[in-house]
Amino acid sequence: MSFIWLLSLLSLYCGIFPVGLGKNISSRPSVVNIGAIFSFDSTIGKVAKIAIEEAVKDVNADPTVLPTTNLWLQMQNSNCSGFLGMAEVLQLMENATVAIIGPQSSVVAHISSQIATEFQVPLVSFSATDPTLSALQFPFFVRAAQSDLFQMTAVAEIIEYYDWKEVIAIYVDDDYGWNGIAALDDKLSEKRCKITYKVGISPETAVNQVQVMDQLVKIALMESRVMVLHVNPKLGTLVFSVAKSLQMMGNGYVWIATDWLSSLLDSVVPPPPETLDSMQGVLSLRQHTAESDQKKAFLSRWNKLTGGSLGLNAYGLYAYDSVWVVAHAIDKFFNQGGVITHSNDSRLNFSGNGDLHLEAMTIFDGGNHLLNNILESDLFGLTGALKFDSGRSLVHPAYHIINVIGTGSRRVGYWSNYSGLSIEAPEILYSRPPNRSHANQKLYEVIWPGNTVEKPRGWVFPNNGKLLNIGVPLRASFKEFVSQIKGSDNFQGFCIDVFTAAVSLLPYAVPHQFIAFGNGHHNPNYTDLVYGITTGKFDAVVGDVAIVTSRTRLVDFTLPYTASGLVVVAPLKKLNTGAWAFLHPFSPAMWMVTAAFFLFIGIVVWILEHRTNDEFRGPPRRQCITILWFSFSTLFFAHKENTVSTLGRLVLIIWLFVVLIINSSYTASLTSILTVQQLYSPITGIETLREIDEPIGFQVGSFAERYLSEELNVSRSRLIPLGSPEEYAKALDLGPGKEGGVAAVVDELLYVENFISRECKFRVVGHEFTKSGWGFAFPRDSPLAIDMSTAILQLSENGDLQRIHDKWVVKSACISDSTDLKSDSLQLKSFWGLFLICGTVCFIALAIYCLQIIRQLYHSDSKESDLSSSSGSHPNRLRRIMSLFDEKKEPRQSKRRKVEKSSENDKNDGNLVVNP
Repeated sequence: MSFIWLLSLLSLYCGIFPVGLGKNISSRPSVVNIGAIFSFDSTIGKVAKIAIEEAVKDVNADPTVLPTTNLWLQMQNSNCSGFLGMAEVLQLMENATVAIIGPQSSVVAHISSQIATEFQVPLVSFSATDPTLSALQFPFFVRAAQSDLFQMTAVAEIIEYYDWKEVIAIYVDDDYGWNGIAALDDKLSEKRCKITYKVGISPETAVNQVQVMDQLVKIALMESRVMVLHVNPKLGTLVFSVAKSLQMMGNGYVWIATDWLSSLLDSVVPPPPETLDSMQGVLSLRQHTAESDQKKAFLSRWNKLTGGSLGLNAYGLYAYDSVWVVAHAIDKFFNQGGVITHSNDSRLNFSGNGDLHLEAMTIFDGGNHLLNNILESDLFGLTGALKFDSGRSLVHPAYHIINVIGTGSRRVGYWSNYSGLSIEAPEILYSRPPNRSHANQKLYEVIWPGNTVEKPRGWVFPNNGKLLNIGVPLRASFKEFVSQIKGSDNFQGFCIDVFTAAVSLLPYAVPHQFIAFGNGHHNPNYTDLVYGITTGKFDAVVGDVAIVTSRTRLVDFTLPYTASGLVVVAPLKKLNTGAWAFLHPFSPAMWMVTAAFFLFIGIVVWILEHRTNDEFRGPPRRQCITILWFSFSTLFFAHKENTVSTLGRLVLIIWLFVVLIINSSYTASLTSILTVQQLYSPITGIETLREIDEPIGFQVGSFAERYLSEELNVSRSRLIPLGSPEEYAKALDLGPGKEGGVAAVVDELLYVENFISRECKFRVVGHEFTKSGWGFAFPRDSPLAIDMSTAILQLSENGDLQRIHDKWVVKSACISDSTDLKSDSLQLKSFWGLFLICGTVCFIALAIYCLQIIRQLYHSDSKESDLSSSSGSHPNRLRRIMSLFDEKKEPRQSKRRKVEKSSENDKNDGNLVVNP
């Protein structure tokens, strides 16, 4: 009986407290099934197989992770086949699998992720790098390696670092290849680079050397020499072998292989000499894994396991860490009270006697819980930090950049999503503020194909016998710049000579042919000529093509080889001086202010001298005449009146200095008017031309028409097209009052210089109102535009550009007379400083004089002080002040002489008394 009661109590206890026991004991099974899918015989698969097995052993041997529970691993060989991969995943679903390590291939990952989503089993892939495997489409897919999105960003930044603009992409024709190259195309576009040609090679094993050779022969005939190879190791080795036989691994070529090459080199120990020989100078990337003692210990252990016959690549490290991520997630799942249960999917219950047992496949009920635990991982493994960001990518994506040379490879730098290209390890940069400036991007020196350290140009002219079609304007006028040689297809002129000289400085040949644009009877439209580049009609344009904003939106120009802005040309008339020419040097305001100052100075000097100088005293009529005579006689320095007071002399000396400056300026201006300046034009520049409502001429085909109408808002009805210098002269001679006549012509400076070298009666008025130049046009991002710009700079520095200019563009003597136009009269603003100084001195002198009068008023002798009380009214005080202004005052010098004379007379009188 007691035994029965004991059993009952025990049963009751278990019923009351099921949670604690379930959490610690009953919820943890002894075995948890996980799967692994990869290709056993592939370069990555061979390494991953050993790494995954070792990781499972280490997890099962670690008491801190999954205590009392072991991982049971079932590995399936997908053979990189989507169909086989799907079948293997379905087989794993029959065994109550809770997580799958893999798949290895991106092709298999696309299919497997759909199955995993249906059965809610997380896939933790260590090598499926396809960037389109997104969390939105495949929520149960977790990438425990770096996405190709980051790898292609690194490739794009390498291409930008070396200033290459166009690349050729060679890829394996499957999901891995397509989507990787699509990501590269996007990243290159962000940096104004592009993929000019894409070559997809079948992933089938039946691909042979002949098929690869056919594709590489096409590539060899193209312009770009920068190749990006995104394939699998087997196909990549074949491509390099064929490229070597076609001499495409020599000088001038650039090969950038994605991380498949580093995986091959790291796994195969040692690499076959013939394989390395065909890859000399190739750049490749390797997924960066942080250095640690844990990693070093595992590498040592690896060498013992494999006996040195198989190397450990980065994907092997990621495969090892993937097992640990899953193990910690499962352990956390159990610690949170999770129970591994599976349920049947009603959609898979089929009736019948078929051999396909889909009903055996079950849905993992805790799949979402386990998936969240995986995404919340925060560990440190062999590869470094095992932590996922909001986009389900591992934090701190980074790559090694390696250069294949000799019997192995050498690291030339790093790329990290944090700071771009550098020669320092990413872990060092993480402790600093991010810096992606151009100056901070650095790599060590690379040994390129052909065993050279000189950076390849990255492009050549197509080796298919095709010449560059260069458009040249067939002008009807100004043929000194561009003209066709009669009876041939060749051209000559200033622009042609500059182009030829620049091409001769390039380190390579530029096979080309000139193609005329226009009929030779009228000047062609230059915008249409430039537009021909965008349509593929021309490969370049050479001629007197101005670099303007609208054209730079279509093509790339070289640096200007000559400056040529818009100017105004107008007819000149002789200046008729007339009887009143002597008034022209000064403006009316200048004349009035000068005359006023003459009177003002006369009055000031009279005030300062009136009390002490007899020459400034007398009857009022005489004093007025004295003021006028004294003031205007200073113009010729002919004043006879002497100044006695100190203040008067100070004012006079300043005024005489002002008169000297005014006299000199007037004489110089009048001399210029009467002798040199004999020509003038009512139009003084573009502003005057805009204000008057008169016709304006422009050269047919020039951008001047668009600039005047769109930029300066000149009515198109005022614009008259002119086709030749003769038409310029005729229209200017007719003038604006007659049909076909113009008030002025607006054209580029070089054309105008050529025109007025023959027609000296016309001149440039005003200044250039645009700053542009002539350049050679090429397609957007053409590397030839950069090299030609460098050649033009060399021509400018060695003087050849000036010599070519002097040969074709001739200037006559009348061009230098363009300044012989009527100048403006001298304005008051040129002399206001002198008048200000003089006026200031006058007011200071008057102020001092007034203070002296006031002091004398309040310090009169005692007799006048006694009478002050009786004369304190305002009229009396005013009369007193006026009397002081008019009172005669002896100068101190005169008083001293009188005293001395008086003393001398007294002595003489004394002598006369003593000696009688």
